[in-house]
Amino acid sequence: MTHIGQIIEKELHRQERSVTWFARRLYCDRTNVYNIFRRQSLDTELLLRISIILEYNFFQIYSDIYNNRT
Repeated sequence: MTHIGQIIEKELHRQERSVTWFARRLYCDRTNVYNIFRRQSLDTELLLRISIILEYNFFQIYSDIYNNRT
């Protein structure tokens, strides 16, 4: 199973962005960001907001899984 929280965390670090920066753009506390990192799945609206903030299509991960199923 895909652990989307860990993928988001890796992308945030790859972009050399801080958790504080990310929390400000999500309009939440840093503790909520750490909670997102621990989650295996996310609400689609939240995932869309995160995709826009990080300019990364996290939905593509699920699309790839769907397209590569056997």
